[in-house]
Amino acid sequence: MAASEDGECAVVEQRREAEHDDGVLTRIGQAIMLHRAGDREEARNRLAALWHEIGPRGDAFHRCALAHYMADTQDDPRDALDWDLRALEEAEGFVTERPVWTGAAGGPGPRHPLAALRAFFPALHLNLAADYAGLDRPADARAQLRRARASVRALADGEYRRRLTEAIQRLELRIEGATGPSR
Repeated sequence: MAASEDGECAVVEQRREAEHDDGVLTRIGQAIMLHRAGDREEARNRLAALWHEIGPRGDAFHRCALAHYMADTQDDPRDALDWDLRALEEAEGFVTERPVWTGAAGGPGPRHPLAALRAFFPALHLNLAADYAGLDRPADARAQLRRARASVRALADGEYRRRLTEAIQRLELRIEGATGPSR
């Protein structure tokens, strides 16, 4: 489930502008366009192929972005949750264990601005909250909403922050309407 499609795409767009020659982000963007145009299966196939191409030692920003969007292409809500958890794991691993890039061939890849990856956190937590809500796990959904709300405060004022804040509020209302107020 895409919690804030326009805003999330803005993060990928910011990275694309920062490193215009980044072919992986271009290919992720192409898959996103396929998905939004209604070709979920082809988008999922392309993202899966790219996931295998990047591999487990691939650039953390790429792996985070790819897993984040791969979740949106899943038919089974449990699969979406698995991909969203992978995206969060990649983001958290990058933030806490940033490898030093020496520029050598075969190294960990380009270092992406930490701000670009941190901008994903509110959307990652929001998507996890939506996944948990869809799986009738309201306590887990509320916990992720708290994390989304906390991480959105770190964003600069702007359209992306506003859209994420609104999406958090909508999901919170949906969860409360389905389960009643939390204690």
